[in-house]
Amino acid sequence: MSIDSVFQELRIVDNFYQTSSYFPMPILLVGSLTESGATNLGPYSLCFPQYIAGKGYYAMTLQTRNSSNTARNILRTGKASLNFIPDSRKFMKAAVALGYPGDSTEEKMAKSPFTLEQGLSAKQDSASTFPQIVAESYQVFECTWMRDLDGAANDIVRETYAPPYRDFNGITSEFGAHFILRIDHILMKPRYRAAIIGGVKAAHFPAVPVDYGYRDNANFWISKFVRPYPERIPRGKGVEVSTVFYAANRIDPGVRFTEEACAKLTQVPRVFLNPALKACVDWAKENGVETVGPEEMDKIRDKRAKEKA
Repeated sequence: MSIDSVFQELRIVDNFYQTSSYFPMPILLVGSLTESGATNLGPYSLCFPQYIAGKGYYAMTLQTRNSSNTARNILRTGKASLNFIPDSRKFMKAAVALGYPGDSTEEKMAKSPFTLEQGLSAKQDSASTFPQIVAESYQVFECTWMRDLDGAANDIVRETYAPPYRDFNGITSEFGAHFILRIDHILMKPRYRAAIIGGVKAAHFPAVPVDYGYRDNANFWISKFVRPYPERIPRGKGVEVSTVFYAANRIDPGVRFTEEACAKLTQVPRVFLNPALKACVDWAKENGVETVGPEEMDKIRDKRAKEKA
């Protein structure tokens, strides 16, 4: 159907993110444990941040076929590793091959070019078994499935799944599953970790490929990594000192802020100002400080820098 516009409507069908749109996605290998304890690698793009702040933990959401090796393994063990592999034609070709449905873990992994090693979870808890991680990755998330959410603790491996289905976690449809994966550890190659802590420049970014999905019954379409460029936040978009001063001195009657201290927070985007101020108040109360001045603000910044490092 045409509309009075420069656009035309496209019918929404199953797998709309690839069949009815151009949707850029990450490329990662999900590691999970087979019944024998071997690590199975499955390529996925439908994996995105779920809980990013304010929950006391952080989580990703993974969407998969409920009959896949990955889904069955996560349902059984509740463990997964999310391995973000760099842009390489060899790696992309291998990822597509690993995703071919019907092959057993043994058949797939026998041809895999990826190197597996123990992650931090296995080193911290030698009595338990965890999926191995891919050594070629630029970063890895070691995760635990939060099966207590949405009543998903009752979901187990079956040949077929009848309704009712979960809303957002576990078996969510006749053919699909969603897994809310709590991030236990983020592991990163040293050069990229150092860049995040010390300051990222264009040359510091890992080679991140982008997947546009399975199309035309023949190909996956993947874009090569191109060095990103910075776009500066416009000057003058910070908040006024008076605004910071007003907000800061309303948070807790036992902690006061000077104008000089508030001047150090004027470049914090307004949406992040309140959480930043609350963190300052928490520090002040922990350290018995009743008035936060510029020296205290410097100490808070130093503490934050050390925590990042």
